[in-house]
Amino acid sequence: MSDIRLHRPGGSFLISATEADMICTPEDFTEEQRMIAATARQFIEREVDPYREEIENQDFDQVVALLRQAGELGLLAHSIPEAYGGLGLDKISKGLVGEIVGRTGGYGVAHSNHTCIATLPITYFGTKAQKEKYLPKLASGEYLGAYCLTEPSSGSDALSAKTTARLNEEGTHYILNGTKLYITNAVFSDTFIVYAKVDGDKFSAFIVERHFPGLSLGPEENKMGIKGSSTRPVIMEDCMVPVENLLGEVGRGHLIALNVLNLGRFNLGSACMGGAKYTMQLAVAYTNERRQFGTLIADFAASKEKVARMATRIYAAESLQYRSAGLLEDALGSLYDSQDFTLMAKRMAEYVLECAICKVYGSETLDQVVDEALQLHGGYGFIKEYKIEQMYRDSRINRIFEGTNEINRLLITNQFFKKAGAGQLPVKEAIKKGTADLQEVYPVDKGPLLRERKAIVSIRRILLALAGLIQQIVGPRLEAEQETAIRFADLVIHLYAAESAVLRAYKAVLHNGADQEALKVMLAASYIDDAVPEVEAIARKLVADIAEGTLRDDYLSLVCKELQRYVPQGSIARNRAIAERINQVQQYIC
Repeated sequence: MSDIRLHRPGGSFLISATEADMICTPEDFTEEQRMIAATARQFIEREVDPYREEIENQDFDQVVALLRQAGELGLLAHSIPEAYGGLGLDKISKGLVGEIVGRTGGYGVAHSNHTCIATLPITYFGTKAQKEKYLPKLASGEYLGAYCLTEPSSGSDALSAKTTARLNEEGTHYILNGTKLYITNAVFSDTFIVYAKVDGDKFSAFIVERHFPGLSLGPEENKMGIKGSSTRPVIMEDCMVPVENLLGEVGRGHLIALNVLNLGRFNLGSACMGGAKYTMQLAVAYTNERRQFGTLIADFAASKEKVARMATRIYAAESLQYRSAGLLEDALGSLYDSQDFTLMAKRMAEYVLECAICKVYGSETLDQVVDEALQLHGGYGFIKEYKIEQMYRDSRINRIFEGTNEINRLLITNQFFKKAGAGQLPVKEAIKKGTADLQEVYPVDKGPLLRERKAIVSIRRILLALAGLIQQIVGPRLEAEQETAIRFADLVIHLYAAESAVLRAYKAVLHNGADQEALKVMLAASYIDDAVPEVEAIARKLVADIAEGTLRDDYLSLVCKELQRYVPQGSIARNRAIAERINQVQQYIC
């Protein structure tokens, strides 16, 4: 990967356009990446799917057996260096495995939790001895892992944890006391990444093994969904943890916790996108065999509209997800064997904003798709015999996992203005130019997808203009003005999704021609037709909420004039054409 992308700061898309050839897209997958995806797909279809009922009934012995099989195939080892028994694969491969596993609900949660937040803290922040001891077993599935951060009194505010760690008089062990809540994989895990405050105030991370004295589990939670993943409290009562199991440095656990969660958010976006694809496949298969009024449900215009909008949303999610995978690989791909923890933390934090978008957009895409898919099933969708019923229940947790979507939206806005204040992005100049450019000549005036590329320019101009308005009116009060911060984050999310979708189609057309990439062109156009009215509504609401009088009227006028030219063009015919392509193969394609 080029140094140009490596040194492109996180959030750069907010202030300037990105060249199409600078982004990673699914069309760029290598043969090796396609092979790991094929291996994962075969494993899920042949080994996991037949046990769907047993997994749903919480047969955790079966879940463990499947995880061990996954380990034998290398599907638990993609993010572990070869030197420690792993495959040392790139973040694109990680995303592919996460996508395919994500469709399985509870099993997918157990699998992804193990390979991501339960393993990566050791991969990136462990000592050589810790890596040698634990990573080969985690790669093979001999050991299964869990991540222990949430507590009864601290969910989103993770750093306010009350679990304590005290060094014993002999200096040989840390004594941990506290309870961790909602711990995925708890009942069958061998290792737990536990966060505790040394001496009550130094937030630190530890590798805790199941057999350590003082560790016990609470009862299994009776969850609405993802029943195939174990969820229990983890209780530590004078739990003795050897000093060599301190992970990283005392008082620096926040660097591990928060940065690993960034990758967890990316991973969750992959899983949700894969779940959305599978959900759509279920819906299209059903509507192509069920008739009403003598007509296939798939042939009704209203059904085609739903299918097209599902496909459009999935296309955007897929586009931004693999764009983010490329960024993460550039940042982290060369650091598998590094012991420079400061550099590691800095690189992992570079794309906080993009990872948060992956999580929010992916989880909300899955929720939208699964809701429409159940609707297309009609009454049958409410019956447990049909898979869509379980998909509907399983999807809901994703908007809460890895920080609620509200917290992630606040994080997105905070990161933008934090980078601006720190001079990490030339935001001041971009705001000035974006505001001045409203209603001016566009920098793009030829080539394919011209209307869509111009729309991206307009969305960015409006976002930057409103960033300036927020700084002018709200300023340092933004942290308390959460309504404004959340609306601004929605503009950021729309820009990243729209640009990712349009650039992917544009890049494909430049390489292969418009005829061959007609479906991508239609999907990108449909996304713009959906996004622009939403951007206008969000922007108008934001302006009306914080500005008054002439200033409010001026900004509302600028927003409306900038976006009024984007009238949907032939959307009904286009959406029908998209749906017909999907119905032909009865699954998502692009």
